Amino acid sequence: MTRHTDPAQIEIRGRLSQDRALDGLTWLRVGGPADWLFQPADVADLQSFLAALDPSVAVFPMGVGSNLIVRDGGIRAVVIRLGPAFGTIETQGDTVVAGAAALDARVAKQAAEAGIDLTFLRTIPGAIGGAVRMNAGCYGSYVADVLRSVQIVTRDGALQDLDPAALALGYRRSRLPDGAVIVAATLQGAPGDPQELTTRMEQQLTKRDETQPTKDRTAGSTFRNPAGYSSTGQADDTHDLKAWKVIDDAGMRGATRGGAQMSPKHSNFLINTGDATAADLEGLGEEVRKKVYEASGIQLEWEVLRIGEPGPAQSKS
Repeated sequence: MTRHTDPAQIEIRGRLSQDRALDGLTWLRVGGPADWLFQPADVADLQSFLAALDPSVAVFPMGVGSNLIVRDGGIRAVVIRLGPAFGTIETQGDTVVAGAAALDARVAKQAAEAGIDLTFLRTIPGAIGGAVRMNAGCYGSYVADVLRSVQIVTRDGALQDLDPAALALGYRRSRLPDGAVIVAATLQGAPGDPQELTTRMEQQLTKRDETQPTKDRTAGSTFRNPAGYSSTGQADDTHDLKAWKVIDDAGMRGATRGGAQMSPKHSNFLINTGDATAADLEGLGEEVRKKVYEASGIQLEWEVLRIGEPGPAQSKS
């Protein structure tokens, strides 16, 4: 097979765009263009494209952009964004088979209608592919608790089914082959009464709206909750210590930089107040990390993924 370094030379059935602006595809509405944006028609289209794309060309799978800062200089890669063909949801007994582009909220609602408890997904922003990649969770439940299998397309175009153990899922992390694109996941939930599950999700939404800046441009939680420490000084990965608390203690609730702000409503939410650049957002986040470390000795870790290159004004001389 001929491998191409120029994606435009590859025969596809989906859509391929060059120098595609990404700011409109992320929840924070910032960032420069991707060299290429590929939106495959279906799994077979994705497989053939990756098989024909030269391995030297970088690939970045992008979900709905809910947990992402694209830097102002853009991305030197082919960004792959899955569309409606990858958003199917099927229930089978106590399991749900969801395409990677299916929104977490839709999966939770459709599962509830079938009497399957995946209610923790209801308030998680994003789609199933990202939820698997980040082992998303809330209310004490995580994707790792319900994941039964994952289907991926590897960088060379092969379609593979993975056991969850192969992903080494941990707190807000997973281990996937380089360049692999998640295309579907099978989830198994406990049985429940549909009405009770629906009521629980409505209560979760009310609580979320009361405590989080859901009307603002955010990317969800900015930093991972830091691990606590036991009385012997050993790291305790229970994450009872909350990022918002150490941010508050460092005096950074409501802090600003350009058009970026740490939300006054929930200090672990980084928001674009209207005219922020990616540099504003990332710079404020780094300032928060510095202040928290100075105040408590705790090194916060980013939960929001930051990718791409800085804009010209940020480049080092």
